[in-house]
Amino acid sequence: MLFPIKQNEINKLIPAVATGKQFNSALGNPQKIFQRIMISAIGGVITLLISQSQVTSQFYSLWLVLGVVFLLYILWGPILEASRKNSKFKSFTFSALVDGYISDVYLEDRVENKQEQANQDGRLEVLEKKRTFVIMDIEDEDGFIGNISFPLQKKFNILTKGMRINCVVFSNRRDFDTIQAISDAWCPEINLWVGSYPFLLRPAFEEFVNLRISG
Repeated sequence: MLFPIKQNEINKLIPAVATGKQFNSALGNPQKIFQRIMISAIGGVITLLISQSQVTSQFYSLWLVLGVVFLLYILWGPILEASRKNSKFKSFTFSALVDGYISDVYLEDRVENKQEQANQDGRLEVLEKKRTFVIMDIEDEDGFIGNISFPLQKKFNILTKGMRINCVVFSNRRDFDTIQAISDAWCPEINLWVGSYPFLLRPAFEEFVNLRISG
């Protein structure tokens, strides 16, 4: 069943500024973190060196500020990325609380990245790094809602068909004939959160669910 959510309510469930959990999620895998560190270090050093050569110039302060901005990229980069994700979800015209159930749950191997490497014969071969994801289908009394996917962890082994699931769906259609996005989800029976990104403020959402459904 879908329960419409007002805009002022969705603003309380999805923050405008990234939370700590959202920052950690947006920070990414080790490869992405390394890329951020390199951009931060190289960009910061280059701009600060340029600023030192412009001490007597009117642009000295500008170069100095740019250097600091680059050095702090490792911090503000994930914050900006997370805030953009939040803003995208809040930009949809309509949102609704889903009170549904898990109709299916299964595993799928996905390619996370590819890289070329020379083999013993000197020929290039493509190496794929795969990761196992959980795919969870969600339905309610009216039919199929959609699915969410997230990396496999041991704690997700207890997910089974028929379990109650609560999440938020987004659409630009009032009748939700086309669902364009689905948030992370909460399984109240086992008090377990699932999803690839923590869009929702979890304590606030749990209270919201209890008020709208249980209340």
